[in-house]
Formats: sequence, structure tokens, C-alpha cells
Amino acid sequence: MTGDGSRKEREERSGLVVRIPEAEPAVRAWRDRLDPAVRAGMPPHVTVLFPFLHESLIDGAVLAVLEEVIGRHQRFEARFEHCARFPGILYLAPEPAAPFRALTESVVGRWPGNPPFGGEFDDVVPHLTVAHGHEDAVLDEAEADIRGRLPVVARVAAVELMVHDGARWRRRAVFGLR
Repeated sequence: MTGDGSRKEREERSGLVVRIPEAEPAVRAWRDRLDPAVRAGMPPHVTVLFPFLHESLIDGAVLAVLEEVIGRHQRFEARFEHCARFPGILYLAPEPAAPFRALTESVVGRWPGNPPFGGEFDDVVPHLTVAHGHEDAVLDEAEADIRGRLPVVARVAAVELMVHDGARWRRRAVFGLR
């Protein structure tokens, strides 16, 4: 990979996510407007690991290991009761966050060469992105509206492997929690 953000670099990326469809009523209008990932087909989710492997490296053996690693984790309920922020980013914070972190740690434990977000951050904070790359005033408006639509309660039962073809995200596999 060249690191220059080229289309070829974006092609065939993959990531592991927990889809949170229960969040759609609360965040859809804002995500549609303020999160570029929506236009590429990414559903509301909490990231388990991004980037994961280049799609060409994901074979039956990798899928079997993912199934085993993820399948060790119990299903759980997550509540999204409040918004939080990173610079230029508005997100919903899941409670508890520990099961999401445990999923990340398990996958990274098996693929240590693939740290979360490329190792860019010291602490990985589980989150569901609502808006990305916007000024505080825009985030304030979105947060004020979303606050009245919370809490969102989700039953987490699976992790999805998503792959990117340079333009769109698509689901390649689903791994159930026990």
C-alpha cells in the first residue's frame, strides 16, 4: 500500500464491525448528511477492527479462525444513552464498552500486525459515528436532536466482515457470538 490515499489503496480494505440497526431511527438523518461512510454503504456500527486484512488475504482458513475467535464471546446488550465527541466527530457511546473492547483485543491477539486504526490511537474507544469532519456548531445541532431520541438499546449477536471495493462497502461474512 502506498499510503497516499489512492483509489487502489482503498480497494479491497476490510474491517470487522458490529452492526447496530436499532440506532437507525435516532441517527439516520444525521448520518446521511454528516457521515461520508454512509454514501459508501457503511451501516450504523461499532468498529471491532479497522483496518483488518487486505481482502485478497482472507481465505477459508482466516474465516474459520475469525469464526472461532469471535465465537468465544457471549452475546450482550449495549445501550447508547449519550453522545460524545472526538475532534470534528460526534458519536454514540455504548455501555458497556468492555465487550466491544474484548472483541477487538481477541482479534488483534490473533492478528497483532493489524492494530486498531493502524495504531494511530493509544486508546481505542468503542463508538458509533454519527458525524465526521464537521464544525462544533453542526455537531451541537445534531447532538441536541439525537439526545431526545436516546436511549438506543441493541442486542449484539454477531460481528460482520465488511470489504471495500474502492467505492462501496459490502458484507462478506457474519460471525455469531455464543
